[in-house]
Amino acid sequence: MKRFVNGLLLLLFPLFSLAQNQPLQWQVFSKKINNNSYTLTAQITVATNWHVYADSVPDIGIDALQLTWDNENIVPDGNAEISAAKTTITDPVFENKKLAVYQSGTFTLTQKINIKGAVPSTLKVGLKGFVSSNTEFLPIDEAKQPVSFEGGIEQSSKDKIKLTTIDLNNPVQPCGDAHAGGSSIWIVFLLGLGGGFIALLTPCVFPMIPVTVSFFTNRASNRNQAVKNGILYGFFIFLIYVLASLPFHLIGNVQPEIFNNISTNAWLNIFFFIVFIFFAISFFGYFDITLPSGIAGKVDSKSGLTSVSGIFFMALTLVIVSFSCTGVILGTLLVGTASDGAWSLTAGMAGFGTALALPFALFAIFPNWLKSLPKSGGWLDTVKKILAFVELALAFKFLSNADLVEHWGLLKREVFIGIWLLISLGLTAYLFGWLKLPHDYKGQKIAAGRKVLGVIAFLFALYLIPGLTNTPYANLKLLSGFPPPLSYSIYHKEKGVEAVVVNDFDKAVELSKAQNKPILIDFTGWACVNCRKMEEQVWTQPEISSLINEKFILVSLYVDDRKKLPANERFTYKPAGANEKDIITIGDKWATFQSENFAQVTQPLYTVLSPDGKLMTHPVGYTPDVKKYQDWLNCGLKAYDSNK
Repeated sequence: MKRFVNGLLLLLFPLFSLAQNQPLQWQVFSKKINNNSYTLTAQITVATNWHVYADSVPDIGIDALQLTWDNENIVPDGNAEISAAKTTITDPVFENKKLAVYQSGTFTLTQKINIKGAVPSTLKVGLKGFVSSNTEFLPIDEAKQPVSFEGGIEQSSKDKIKLTTIDLNNPVQPCGDAHAGGSSIWIVFLLGLGGGFIALLTPCVFPMIPVTVSFFTNRASNRNQAVKNGILYGFFIFLIYVLASLPFHLIGNVQPEIFNNISTNAWLNIFFFIVFIFFAISFFGYFDITLPSGIAGKVDSKSGLTSVSGIFFMALTLVIVSFSCTGVILGTLLVGTASDGAWSLTAGMAGFGTALALPFALFAIFPNWLKSLPKSGGWLDTVKKILAFVELALAFKFLSNADLVEHWGLLKREVFIGIWLLISLGLTAYLFGWLKLPHDYKGQKIAAGRKVLGVIAFLFALYLIPGLTNTPYANLKLLSGFPPPLSYSIYHKEKGVEAVVVNDFDKAVELSKAQNKPILIDFTGWACVNCRKMEEQVWTQPEISSLINEKFILVSLYVDDRKKLPANERFTYKPAGANEKDIITIGDKWATFQSENFAQVTQPLYTVLSPDGKLMTHPVGYTPDVKKYQDWLNCGLKAYDSNK
């Protein structure tokens, strides 16, 4: 338990460390010993009344002070040497355990290294360890510092990010979409609206409608006041959800593809997998999830009808106490739209907030409508348990995203569909009363509407069965994008269109020159839903597959591929007018390549280039209309022929 608590502290402390005075400052230098051996020397200053832990103590989760780098071709030669003397203290942070530390002051840490292969021109070096003042305990979370190596070779990949030959405003042919993008803002808003209406039917929200509206009506001095308060209450619900998206706009200023990194991050997807499983078990009725009572209590204590601020806190109270039902729906919305940018997130949150706010405002204006509302009862419990099955299915979608991005091979397409089939059959059994869950009882009457939903769930299960086979019927077009792609199969299926080159633009250029064909770049992602829809619904059409296979050099560039580049191909890139970024993984390289050359960060994105890098047409994004996509491809061929 102690190690868990310490580990939790280590995760949380970086969030608050910016607010602290820096207890440690450092600077690092290199010195050449011979052709492939160097010395890294860090000069470290520890603030007065602080100390650095000298030794690793696995039992309590602390590490000794050390230099770090992200390059497997560079290995330490022996142990680091530190000029300061160790002292032993009785540490109150760890229950007076005796620990070795370096006290405040200035000292050096020296580490000899050997470099395999070519010596890079620069290396980013970090400092790892922990500092404490006996009352505060912080991880050393210093930004990595670039170190130059005498005689090092500059990585040539730097020059391959920005193509100076591309003019986005003047392609050879003006066909396509000049501003291809992801989901429409209005579509995302409607998705959020739909999610909000679903949330209204949960036991956390629905019973609040008549209670809250009656409160406004009975406590207001007149009807006009009740209407005003109800509308203001609804507006504040909407505003709170919109404001919740504000941090993502601030994050977006860091680098344009940050949202793709968020939505496809394997560990974030695993976190959501665990959260959804947790929520699903709760929705099944095995336990209740509530936020700490102190949070809701403090907010509720400020609510009332005496002021605008009081109504705001009433709205905030609703948002907080309903989180156990709305949180999982919001989580799906956030991760599902994150790759489309901050404004899509805002649109989704605005739609969600609008759906939750509307009933409170409308019923305040028309209080007689309350009589038409169905009474709270067993049907709400049924809705909650149906949502539990849906959450269980969505949980495996998040796990599948992580599996695809990291290439673990855990959830092949048929395994994923098999799990969804079992969940669908479980939902069918529950809706017909054959499967008993908490709060269900023997002899419970099954309403006609519930039986209809049971039939729908069973038909969905039947629809999934061909997806387990190695037949043409395995392409479940209604679900394209949700299961893993057809090529990610236990049967080793091939797509209708196979990329000639994957993650190698230079190779595509060579083939384009040799075969005298234009390059069709497919900016895609392992966790990209619309990419799978294009591959399984558009590329499989004979007129499209033959056109791409015979007339183009197709190169697929995966912007979310987390496989690391070879050490000698990693570098630091500085986009114009933005902070520099480290190109470490394959995804880093192609996401930056896409944003720098085509001013787009969403996938899929398709663009046609000549071998010399000239843009043939405007890029296009998700294009489910087969004829429209075919016309765009033919336009690219026409442009290529005219450009010869």
